[in-house]
Amino acid sequence: MKRLLSLAWHSLWSRRVTALLTVFAIAISVALLLGVEKLRTGAREGFAATVSGTDLIVGPRSGPLNLLLYSTFHLGEPTASVSWASYELVRRHPDVAWAVPVSLGDSHRGFRVMGTSRDYFEHFRYGRRVPLAFAEGGAFADLHDAVVGAGVAASLGYRVGDAIELSHGLGEVSFAPHDDHAFRISGILSPTGTPVDRLVIVSLEAVSAIHEGWEGGARAAPGLHEGDHDHEPRPPEKITAFLVGMKSRPSVLQMQRALNEYRGEPLTAVLPGVALSELWRMVGVADRALQAVAACVVLAGLVGMVATLLTGLGERRREMAVLRSVGARPGHVFGLLVLESTFLALLGVVAGALLAWGLLAAVSPWLDRQLGLSLSPGLPGHYDLAIGAAVVAAGFLAGTIPAWRAYRNSLADGLSMKV
Repeated sequence: MKRLLSLAWHSLWSRRVTALLTVFAIAISVALLLGVEKLRTGAREGFAATVSGTDLIVGPRSGPLNLLLYSTFHLGEPTASVSWASYELVRRHPDVAWAVPVSLGDSHRGFRVMGTSRDYFEHFRYGRRVPLAFAEGGAFADLHDAVVGAGVAASLGYRVGDAIELSHGLGEVSFAPHDDHAFRISGILSPTGTPVDRLVIVSLEAVSAIHEGWEGGARAAPGLHEGDHDHEPRPPEKITAFLVGMKSRPSVLQMQRALNEYRGEPLTAVLPGVALSELWRMVGVADRALQAVAACVVLAGLVGMVATLLTGLGERRREMAVLRSVGARPGHVFGLLVLESTFLALLGVVAGALLAWGLLAAVSPWLDRQLGLSLSPGLPGHYDLAIGAAVVAAGFLAGTIPAWRAYRNSLADGLSMKV
């Protein structure tokens, strides 16, 4: 067996250009399959880790997924708002431990601006109930203080104390700046790998102040400049949504039902975990389609390997005949071809895994900064090992096709000059 392995290796080395091309094709397909799986699981874990410890997300009457996406992932736009009176009613309920308001609708150089209270930094959790932490500075203490996420600070080069200007609307380019209110960065959050990294967070009172004199998304009257307020800052009359934490688990479903049936205002209360499960059921078809495409690419690589081996059989018939002349049996010829295909598949798997790991390591910072998708190549997991073993096994089985042809040929050829 040892001699057969050595012979298979030297045989491949003698045809190293063709072998390297075959290995490269398999490596690309394996890297694609592993990369798609890593992206899929990374996205799923990232979505699941975005919010934890929040029992309910409450917003205006809409679909649960829409509410989850714009309130937590900051994707899309809210269709309506919630009155401050309804928020206060829920916050003061005896079964409610805490409630955090969320007000959206503004932006800063393409990043979302969120108005909330200081309770957000105390109660919001991500991952396995990890609290938010500050890399620099602290929470807003003044009307014109702002806290920025790690992604915002890294992309725009911000430090504590820098001045920023907010804009009306959610586009990257806004023609309605809130230029009568300058904000100062009071704190920069530590990286979380969630959409929080791409937020600019201000107080609700600041949201009210910058929108005084605005109607229908445009300034209808001269804005108030900093220091010109003749009244105490107040929270807005309406907010986008609010997060709720309950004192006990049994009260969660009771509160959800009560809010969904609330007659004072059309509200929707969703369980974040249930909404996430529904989201993944909806994208499950696309999820499986990506895996199927990647698997087809792997299959194409293996078919190419078989085609290469079959094409080379005509040129190698004399080689097989010489092996027979020095004592090799037909089974040895069969085993030689199977070992060669297994070698090629194994080398392709190793090269593909290294390629996938290198690409993920290279693009992870960009994905984290642009999409909030935190990917860590890490050590090979059970799925990676299973895929590698499956491809090697498929290479072994695929090699039996040219091996059988070589076996049949070796029985008839011998040392005939017609070979």
